Amino acid sequence: MPRSQRSPLLLAGLLATAGAAHFAVPRQFDATVPRSLPGTPRTWTYASGVAELALAAGLAAPRTRKAAALATAAFFVGVFPANVKMAVDWRHRPTPQKAAAFGRLPLQIPLVLWARGVAKNAEGRA
Repeated sequence: MPRSQRSPLLLAGLLATAGAAHFAVPRQFDATVPRSLPGTPRTWTYASGVAELALAAGLAAPRTRKAAALATAAFFVGVFPANVKMAVDWRHRPTPQKAAAFGRLPLQIPLVLWARGVAKNAEGRA
């Protein structure tokens, strides 16, 4: 399978795994929901899990890949505040946990670029 076809499927797998994790272990995601959002953290956890699963499905299908990839890039930008909250909340935890929380912040950039690249490669395809 050519790399251009494998990349969207890898991104879809990443999103599907993360989306399923929101339902399997929701408590860890609840803790990252910014307090300023209305409603309960669990509602946001489940909603973001559903969004990730839907984005994964859209990326997996060539017909919806471009739109799903652009939506994925926007999603990665949209969840950045949760990653900032996690880093702030975990700043006094043991070094490995603190490193993981702070390490997620710059990771958003390649994820956004990856999703945009998938969208660009999907242009002109049915």
